[in-house]
Amino acid sequence: MSTSRRPEKPSAISQNLIPSSSPAFGTPVHPIPPRRTAPIRSPPALKPAAQSTVLPILLPPATLRPLAFRTFTKKHNLTITSTALQALASFIGRHCGSGWREEGLAEKVLEEVAKSWKKSSGQVIVEGESDALKTILKALESSMSGGRIIQGLSINRQSSFSFGPDRGSHEPDSLGHRPALDSHTSFGMSSLEVEDKDKDEDEELLKDPREWMKVVGAFEQPKLNYNVNQKHFEKSATRQSLFPDPSHKTDIFRQRYHIVHQRILRNETFQTPTFSASRSATLNRTGSVSTSQTNSITPIANLLGRSGTTHLLLGMLTVSPTGAISLSDLSGTIALDLQHAQAIPENGAYFAPGMMVLVDGSYEEDYGNASVGSSLGGAGGIGGTIGGKFLGFSVGHPPCERRSTTLGGTSESDANILSGPAFGWTDFLGVGSERATGSRMDRIASKLLTTDESHNVVIASDLHLDVPSTLSALRTLLRTYTPHSTDRNPVYPHAIILLGNFSSAASLAGGPGAGSIEYKEHFDALAGVLAEFQQLIAHTTLVFIPGDNDAWPSAFSAGAATPLPRKPVPALFTNRIRRVVAEANREIWGAGKAKGKEGDVVWASNPSRLSWFGVKGEMAVLRDDVAARLHRTSIRFGKSEKDDDGEALLDATPAIQNDESQDVMDVDVPSAAPADELPQDGIDTDTQTARALTRTLLSQSHLAPFPLSVRPVHWDYAHTLSLYPLPTSLVLADSDAPAFVVKYCGCTVMNPGPIDESGGRGRREGRARWVEYDIRTGNGIVRSEE
Repeated sequence: MSTSRRPEKPSAISQNLIPSSSPAFGTPVHPIPPRRTAPIRSPPALKPAAQSTVLPILLPPATLRPLAFRTFTKKHNLTITSTALQALASFIGRHCGSGWREEGLAEKVLEEVAKSWKKSSGQVIVEGESDALKTILKALESSMSGGRIIQGLSINRQSSFSFGPDRGSHEPDSLGHRPALDSHTSFGMSSLEVEDKDKDEDEELLKDPREWMKVVGAFEQPKLNYNVNQKHFEKSATRQSLFPDPSHKTDIFRQRYHIVHQRILRNETFQTPTFSASRSATLNRTGSVSTSQTNSITPIANLLGRSGTTHLLLGMLTVSPTGAISLSDLSGTIALDLQHAQAIPENGAYFAPGMMVLVDGSYEEDYGNASVGSSLGGAGGIGGTIGGKFLGFSVGHPPCERRSTTLGGTSESDANILSGPAFGWTDFLGVGSERATGSRMDRIASKLLTTDESHNVVIASDLHLDVPSTLSALRTLLRTYTPHSTDRNPVYPHAIILLGNFSSAASLAGGPGAGSIEYKEHFDALAGVLAEFQQLIAHTTLVFIPGDNDAWPSAFSAGAATPLPRKPVPALFTNRIRRVVAEANREIWGAGKAKGKEGDVVWASNPSRLSWFGVKGEMAVLRDDVAARLHRTSIRFGKSEKDDDGEALLDATPAIQNDESQDVMDVDVPSAAPADELPQDGIDTDTQTARALTRTLLSQSHLAPFPLSVRPVHWDYAHTLSLYPLPTSLVLADSDAPAFVVKYCGCTVMNPGPIDESGGRGRREGRARWVEYDIRTGNGIVRSEE
């Protein structure tokens, strides 16, 4: 019986058409695998970490509010709106889940959002509708895993292709440095490394200090309004116009009151002790508790029904329709009785209608005519004149606030600096805020403003071009700053500021020799003088600021006070001066101009601001006869009554006394009288005028603290006259005041006086007077050369 054999299974060699690599030694076959269709897996070391899932929750904004307040407000001085809180609560609930509180995930997210907001936006208020917050949350979402912020998933493009959390292998920059990773550094501008790149470019390209100077005109300055509820400045949403709504007129004085009021409340004299209030309280003779160590401001409307009590009021001095002096604030108006009032300091400041003052005194209610206040004010007199009068004991200006205090200073010697900055993130001039660019500007300024060179700004005023002696005085000034040909390292002033009036009489007013042709010829004569000093004008910046006698406002004002601010002199009259400066640049620098080093000419508005290195230095320049206006409208107080020892019988309020003793004035008045001709108090008239003028304007934080009938102002541009925060220096070109340089509260106030000391009478022709200001040291000096 034959059996069928099963076919043998072919061998492996017969199945493979490709022979073995070594058949003689019987090595195993290494077949070529077929083409794979599945993707190649990453090595274990490069395998991305698995993302843990997060179960989203619905997080109410009210639950997140305490944590957000502690992070944004207490730690970063930011104010968060309800819409922003809603957006953050939705984001944290969706990406952090139930571990937002137990694991501290929400706190880290809020910390990153706050840091990124301060780097990308200069606003103090965090708004939910803003594109900046949406961008921050979108970028933060891409760098989160499992509710946590992973530094390896940063939005930095240089590290976007790295795997895992290790970022130690960054590519070096152009200088060969490898950026270090800080786990506490917020993503945003610091991770994008844009700031460091800008720093390097600025240091390489901008090596001349004059390139960091900028003239900010009045019509270019941003308008900021103080928000009383949120206690910060915000940009105005309305467009400025020369024909605004009537409501903008009252808003001028309302904004001035808010600025002065918030400034006073931050002063240490008005700060209520937090922990020692109960201990410092004392029991007076009447049995009531007294805490007289601090001061408080009483609204005028709250005086009703409190006759015979002593109060401290803050308000604006006004003249009532009956001719009596009154005090007004946002709640009401009351008549003042200043018969026995004492001015603080005595003969050291001006008090005129339109100024914000502190009045300490007693209220006396008029019971016989109580219905008058009720009928005028309504609701007990609120909003109108209340009955009775206020007997003033002492009147003083609000205490001045230093620039470092407003923007956030670090000097321990300044007694007014409280914890943390006030408005350090606010950009008042459009050149950057203190907290955003201050440290960077300080570093650049320390490199460019060297101590072996002078960094001066020259200021001259009352350049009457129709008077020949003025042109001779201008030649003397320009000759002083023109270096000799033998100087190896010539030094030129960074800027020469020439202020009007550029005509001794009102130009274009219809008088003899006051037409447009004659006015243009005056500037042509000035161009001829400048052409004699090509070396100087090719290395500096000429800034021209007009006065009341210049075109065009003088055509209808006939030299009277025109509304401030006013526009520059039209280019129709100044084309030849521009051509002279351009010709000097071609003559000195050739066809290939050195960028940023050639001369320039700027026709600025009145007033204007000159800033250098961003917020490091600011100079406010105004051409106005403020001293004469103060002498005409100021209130005269009687002499204070003194006892046998020469001490005043009435003591001033500590808040008002603080304004007198908070800073010692450094005065430079070249025309001071000899010691044997001084009055009994030892201070000559010019020095008293300089001190009083400086203290008045800086305490008011305003260049024109007058009613609109005395000093006309364009309503929508009144913010350009504000001196808050205090500038580094103030140029007050006043022909009626003596030439002086006064330093008060860290601000240098200068009045150059007329450039022609002869007064146009031919005596001492060619003798010039001006002010020289050093932007590095912040000091000025009155110079006089012949």
